[in-house]
Amino acid sequence: MAKKASSGAAKKTPSKPRKTRRSKAAQEPRPWRRLGRWALYAVAGWFGLTLLAVTVFAIFNPPVTPYVLSERARLGEVDRRWVDIEEIAPVMVRSVVAAEDANFCLHWGFDMRAIRFALEEGGQRGASTISQQVVKNVYLWHGRSWARKALEALTTPVLELVWTKRRVLEVYLNVAEFGEGVFGIEAAARQAFGVSAAKLSPQQAALLATVLPNPKDRSAVRPTERQLARAKVIASGADTIRVDGRAACFES
Repeated sequence: MAKKASSGAAKKTPSKPRKTRRSKAAQEPRPWRRLGRWALYAVAGWFGLTLLAVTVFAIFNPPVTPYVLSERARLGEVDRRWVDIEEIAPVMVRSVVAAEDANFCLHWGFDMRAIRFALEEGGQRGASTISQQVVKNVYLWHGRSWARKALEALTTPVLELVWTKRRVLEVYLNVAEFGEGVFGIEAAARQAFGVSAAKLSPQQAALLATVLPNPKDRSAVRPTERQLARAKVIASGADTIRVDGRAACFES
């Protein structure tokens, strides 16, 4: 009789598929993925800090700005007095909008029509909105560098998202330069005409608005013929935006 097969040679267990180990280099993320991740972290961090900074000044008044600090260091002292928008003559607010950004209530931080006109004229004409100027004055620095312009372009939509239009104008009128070392409409009104910002007449408001594009070389007290002509246009524009509704977003 044939011997029975020994129990040791009993059933043959199927072998498990061998796992292939990836090399340590293969397990590490590729350099471009690592860079992409860090870039994403950087963008998220920048957006978070920007949102925080914009939100803070939506509630609290900026105690100082980078440009005011630089002018104070250069001149020794500056004249700056903060007033709430309720303490500013409405005609002054309208005059600034008419002079600097007539479509202020119609855009989200960028006036695309003004930008197109500026490009058609070879960049000889400015197209910055009041919102962009607030971003530059409050958070950035003055100058024509591409870095500053890029940061301004990225921050302006955040400002428009968080701040009301009325708040944008309130801050603008308190940080804008109206003369060498003169910041804010209250200091400008008192120095130029001896009255508070609340008491400015339409003509005085228009004259102060003519100073804004070049405050170091222009004066509301000693206006040039060109300024006087410009003031008439601004006064007319201030009336126009009141009538046609382009002042509705900031007038209560």
